[in-house]
Amino acid sequence: MSADEGSISVEIRDHIMLIGLNRPEKYNGYTPTMARQLIDAYTTLDEDPNLWVGVVFGHGDHFTAGLDLPKWTDKMASNDRPERASTDAPMVDPVALGRACRKPIITAVHGITFTFGIELALGGDIIISADNARFSQLEPARGIHATGGATMRFVERGGYGNAMYHLLTSDEFDAAEAYRIGIVQEVVPLGSQLDRAIELAERICTQAPLAVQATKASSRRYLNEGVAATLAALGPVQAELIASEDAAEGVQSFVERRQAEFKGR
Repeated sequence: MSADEGSISVEIRDHIMLIGLNRPEKYNGYTPTMARQLIDAYTTLDEDPNLWVGVVFGHGDHFTAGLDLPKWTDKMASNDRPERASTDAPMVDPVALGRACRKPIITAVHGITFTFGIELALGGDIIISADNARFSQLEPARGIHATGGATMRFVERGGYGNAMYHLLTSDEFDAAEAYRIGIVQEVVPLGSQLDRAIELAERICTQAPLAVQATKASSRRYLNEGVAATLAALGPVQAELIASEDAAEGVQSFVERRQAEFKGR
């Protein structure tokens, strides 16, 4: 793959998919080629029953400087989103504005984490930040506005005032500020962010996969559809879960006072 276009690395560790932004010589600036590969990786994560958690990270010294704008201007002008290009069912959208991944996604960020980098992380579920991370949603400084979810998810996670403070000023802020407003969930020493993300992924993999996915779906339903829809789905989804092999294993492990061994079915 041409270094000018970058690539997405994929590694499978048991039930975990590691997904890496791989264009370090360009601060992992995100290209359409990388977008197509990232969509493929997320779709595989979503559809493969043996994959239970995704971990996203950046190769090199930075997570990503965001979109490589000259490579995206034509697509922006025509509202061409690559995850919609399939003539069959839509692919998974890594920023979860279209089809969202059903599996939990933990993102490990470090160094420069700008624009699309923040939106990609917020499109997942848990963010682990190195203590050297630098964040900026600087689209208005370039004459555009964020279209990958930041205008919604900054408000959801950080509150309206904090969101406006950073979105409208295009300022750069550090990991401590990101933690203060709830954009990231943990700040760890540089170099340990990926290991910590994998550790959390391994912890999640000890839970029942169908129950984990149902928990994520319920929380997303609340955000996207509101209280009534979420309440209406609780009973039916629970009935499906209790009929699963994993639920039976969960009860049996409780009776036998041992660690459950879940299969995802």
